[in-house]
Amino acid sequence: MIKFFKAFRNDEAGAVTVDWVVLTAAVVGLAIAAYSTISQNAFDLIDEAATAVTNEAAVEGRYGE
Repeated sequence: MIKFFKAFRNDEAGAVTVDWVVLTAAVVGLAIAAYSTISQNAFDLIDEAATAVTNEAAVEGRYGE
C-alpha cells in the first residue's frame, strides 16, 4: 500500500491536463471580461451617435416631417 502511494505521488501523467484546464479557464475568463467591456462601450457609442443624429435633425427642422 505504501508503494502505491509513493508511485501515485510521483506520477505526473495528469499534471499537463490540469495545466491546460487552468490555462483554458483563464483565457475564457479574459475573453468574457473583454467582451463585456467592448460591448458596453459599443452600446454607449451607438447611443451617442443616435442622439447626435436626432439633435442634428431637430436643429435643421427635418425631425418629424
